[in-house]
Amino acid sequence: MTDEFEKRTRDVLAESTARLDGRIRSRLTQARHAALEQATQPARHWWRAYVPAGAAAAVAVLAVVMWSARTDNLPLVVQGANPTDDIDLLVDAEAPDFVADGEDLEFYEWAAGEVES
Repeated sequence: MTDEFEKRTRDVLAESTARLDGRIRSRLTQARHAALEQATQPARHWWRAYVPAGAAAAVAVLAVVMWSARTDNLPLVVQGANPTDDIDLLVDAEAPDFVADGEDLEFYEWAAGEVES
């Protein structure tokens, strides 16, 4: 069935082109050759020229962001304090239990809220 369809399609196409003027057929042939020649040439992507510059700009922006985040968000450190002292205090079994009786629990909640804000 496809052979009959192809044969009939070719016949109709040949018949329709036979009725065309010679000048029109020549222009159609030239257009077909130009399209085939353009299809065989490699596609030129204009954006490829800008990729290195874009990558360099992205790296520069990332470096500035990382550098400014590093200097702006430095934690407050008490000079001479050792961070391991706090850990020793927390794991010390003999350290006073500040919230054992629950009296000052509201104060500690308030103080934690002040530190967070």
